[in-house]
Amino acid sequence: MTLVRGCALVTGGGSGIGRGIALALGRAGAPVAVVDLSPDGGKAVADEIVGGGGRARFVAADVSRWADVDAAVTAAVRDLGPLGILVNAAGILDGYAPADEMTPALWERVVAIDLTGTFYGCKRALAEMLPAGRGRIVNIASVAGLVGSGGGPAYTAAKHGVVGLTRQLAITYADRGITVNAVCPGAVTTGLRANSARILGGDAPVMRGVGGDDAAVRAVTPAGRRGTIEEVAAAALYLAGEEAGYVTGHMLVVDGGWTAR
Repeated sequence: MTLVRGCALVTGGGSGIGRGIALALGRAGAPVAVVDLSPDGGKAVADEIVGGGGRARFVAADVSRWADVDAAVTAAVRDLGPLGILVNAAGILDGYAPADEMTPALWERVVAIDLTGTFYGCKRALAEMLPAGRGRIVNIASVAGLVGSGGGPAYTAAKHGVVGLTRQLAITYADRGITVNAVCPGAVTTGLRANSARILGGDAPVMRGVGGDDAAVRAVTPAGRRGTIEEVAAAALYLAGEEAGYVTGHMLVVDGGWTAR
């Protein structure tokens, strides 16, 4: 596999799926900008890439703020070279909180990070990629972007939005050298629940739902197990590669058969 030329920027790169993708991109030879709200996690990932002989830097940013995203891409390009790959992996859960119990603050924060943050990343990346006439954008959606059983209303609406955004951008920029795709993971072993609770603070709901219950995961997943971060990262790397040049507007589902039921 040959990655598209240029540096890679991964939002949410300090933990979970974002971390796995950032490390995989680094091992594949891409200079990587690790963008995360948490300095501890983000710096550790950048240091691990550098320790393995790669190039990386950490950039602190809240993806729900345009100014942060703008500054993060500017810093990445300045320090690591032209942007070739964007992976929007930053996201939080809503804990399957039902609509009648969900606070407006919880709705707004989940949508701001999961959907608006993805749009901001895409918009800022396009400003770099369009003049170059090439680029790969990979959005991390979810089975919750395809079915109604993958989360609560905020998370499900946001991930459905990511799927729609991915398709719209794909058809808009396909003839200008840029592919836009999404990966839709099912139940994957990460620290997303704890990380979501930390980011949401006092607005965090109880983290209920399929992902926190092994028996529930097995019940909805024909493969009978959780996926791994490495399996999701492999899908993202394919979409970031030269070999995927004719793949755009696609939702690559990595869910052990959940949505095939």
